[in-house]
Amino acid sequence: MKHLTFFVFLCILTFTVSCGQQKKYIEYKVKEGETMRVIANKLDMKTKDLLRLNPDVSRKPVANTIIIIPNKEIKTAQNNTKNIELNTKKNIKQPKDTIKNTVVTSKEKEKQLLIATLEKEYKIHEVKKGDTFFSLTRIYNVTQADLLTLNPILSEGLKLGQIIKIIPLEEVFDEEDLIYEDHIAKDVVIKAAILLPFRAEELDTLSAQEIFGKSKLATIVTDLYLGAALAIDSLRKQGVQIDLKVYDTGRNSTKIKAIIATEDLNENDVLIGPLYSEEVVYIAEKLETPVVFPVYSKKQNNFNSKLIVKTAPNKRLFRKTLLNYLDESVTVGNIVIVGDGKAESDFNAKQITNALSKKDSIDTIIKIIPENGYIKKEKFTEVLKPNMKNIVVLTTDDNVIVASAINSLISLPEEVTASVFTFDKISAFNKIDNSKLAQLNFTYVSNEYARDDSFRSSMFHKAYLKKNHVLPSYYATRGFDVTYDILMRLASGNSLKSTFDEGYSYRVENKFDYTDKLFKTPENKGLYIVKYNEDLTLTRIK
Repeated sequence: MKHLTFFVFLCILTFTVSCGQQKKYIEYKVKEGETMRVIANKLDMKTKDLLRLNPDVSRKPVANTIIIIPNKEIKTAQNNTKNIELNTKKNIKQPKDTIKNTVVTSKEKEKQLLIATLEKEYKIHEVKKGDTFFSLTRIYNVTQADLLTLNPILSEGLKLGQIIKIIPLEEVFDEEDLIYEDHIAKDVVIKAAILLPFRAEELDTLSAQEIFGKSKLATIVTDLYLGAALAIDSLRKQGVQIDLKVYDTGRNSTKIKAIIATEDLNENDVLIGPLYSEEVVYIAEKLETPVVFPVYSKKQNNFNSKLIVKTAPNKRLFRKTLLNYLDESVTVGNIVIVGDGKAESDFNAKQITNALSKKDSIDTIIKIIPENGYIKKEKFTEVLKPNMKNIVVLTTDDNVIVASAINSLISLPEEVTASVFTFDKISAFNKIDNSKLAQLNFTYVSNEYARDDSFRSSMFHKAYLKKNHVLPSYYATRGFDVTYDILMRLASGNSLKSTFDEGYSYRVENKFDYTDKLFKTPENKGLYIVKYNEDLTLTRIK
């Protein structure tokens, strides 16, 4: 009988808990055209919170997808309860403090009305304690000039509680809802180590000209370190205590074992480096500390340790990013794919064809390959159509084919125009005059982007020039961005892995997005899609 009574109690308890859960969350069927961002706005919640409730659902779910949403009836019920309580007390004489609170509430309502009005056209921000122009430009990837243009009152400075416009909604990208917000915890101390192949003993007898004139690696290593050092200086000025050690790993696998044998690298919160992929794998097997790989390598595809952080996106993500963009944005037109007949080029061409051929609005999809190693102008005039949107996608990295295709396209008749897309602005495109690329609205996927008038970029360049008497190179900027991002996340006082779940981050030129949990090894998938303008500037379009 006791067992029966206990069983009945369990049933009642289970039913009660179940009902409580049903009241807190309910199922919702996605309507045609709705995105997770649209649904989140309707529910008055952040998109990232809705995505966390539905980790297996993309930001653009197909119609009729079932998702879990908070049951807003709870909020209504709570409000009704408060109203009942207020009604029972309406005849009680209110003290002076209560009257004051009513005035504050009225101001709050005005504020909420202003927010509701501005949110229809702009992404907005309420100024909080500690906000600066620099922090806002870093968080939202805008310039100080942009903020002043939209908010002239900011010429008087930022004021606590101000509601300011950040950017018009039509310029806001979906991912901005998931931006990681920098936070420095009180009294946090970070122990970090940098491991790079300086080869100091080996190069000690050589002059600077001999070292850097003959060794590209020496230049890369030096620039990475100088960028990292500036990032550490910046963080220390912001109050972050950093205990840093720097190790010279020498030539590949010559010193790394000795360093591990004599130094307790596990006492560090993070290791930045080594630079050789073999050493990265070795360290990850021997230690329990996160290992940050600061550059891109084809060999990083073989990294499978959860401790390794791949800061550079894999090349397959470049293709996927462009494919997704073309699938979303290209609705009408004539598609021409330029390949070279090689396996990788053919595979990429097939992926594009499969993605776009499903759309009835696409007029034609034609693939052309070179004859005698280059693309003749006639090849294009035969397939490109006048007075129509012609899109040319290059799936080859051959220098001659790329150059001949671009030269042929810029010499087309006036009535025939074309826009050129590619997965990555590789060396083949770097050898072409940018004015030619601009004529063709050249659009490509990139892991780096910075507006020329960016406050963040100009501040970095100014600080780097002052300290090193030279403008930063690509690797110097990368060294800064990687180091600053990793250490700033650790400055929150949270584990590095937990900060990856909190959103994307934008630094001087690089975007860091480790939010995709499909990857066993933390892998940055932060990429941009950028387009050349007529004035040779670049615009980020995604």
